[in-house]
Amino acid sequence: MNLYAIRAIYRFEMARTFRTLMQSIASPVISTSLYFVVFGSAIGSRMVAIDGISYGAFIIPGLIMLSLLNESISNASFGIYMPKYSGTIYEVLSAPLSYVEIVIGYVGAAATKSVMLGLIMLVTARLFIPFEIAHPVWMVTFLVLTAVTFSLFGFIIGIWADGFEKLQIIPMMIVTPLTFLGGSFYSIDMLPPFWQKVTLFNPVVYLVSGFRWAFYGVADVSLFASVGMTLVFLLMCMLGVRWIFRTGYRLKN
Repeated sequence: MNLYAIRAIYRFEMARTFRTLMQSIASPVISTSLYFVVFGSAIGSRMVAIDGISYGAFIIPGLIMLSLLNESISNASFGIYMPKYSGTIYEVLSAPLSYVEIVIGYVGAAATKSVMLGLIMLVTARLFIPFEIAHPVWMVTFLVLTAVTFSLFGFIIGIWADGFEKLQIIPMMIVTPLTFLGGSFYSIDMLPPFWQKVTLFNPVVYLVSGFRWAFYGVADVSLFASVGMTLVFLLMCMLGVRWIFRTGYRLKN
């Protein structure tokens, strides 16, 4: 394992984040804080409690998950797309590095940024809405697992994209709608029976539900289903990255 190379890629990506703090950290935190203010403090005080939890506190896990998914994908996809765009990807590919080491460097940095962002949002949410975390170890586990999984997914998107606009298509057109419809702002038990069954085909439901369980001990689906779906998607992303490097898909041409 070439730890020096992994550290070099990791430090380069982290340095890029700290050079663009307003875009990388401040912007998503401010955007999510507006949700806390509007839906949590203003509207939430007039909403009925859900499963015995105030509405403002109930939506905190969903809002953090919404930002975590998008930022994980964005960080990882942009991180690998820029070397492709500038042509420096060939220097990385010709270096004495395995694809595992390349992925650890880029995805590790993207996941680290996303976890940092999630923790900052937790602290920010506490300024507006009182809440408690019933299972902090599980909360951190879901946070890290989700960040790594969707950073891998973003890495795949960054390799697949052949233009800047394609970097935003999947997060905007697929991930964000699935997150809004995945129980971020409501419990799926509030839906009619037919739509409850349809919603279970949305993979984000399991992420939001597991993350909310870590906070309050209530969930729309079982904890094992949430962990299982997260691990399945993680495995699919790992297999996808392995196939890309074995075939050289959009890397060698």
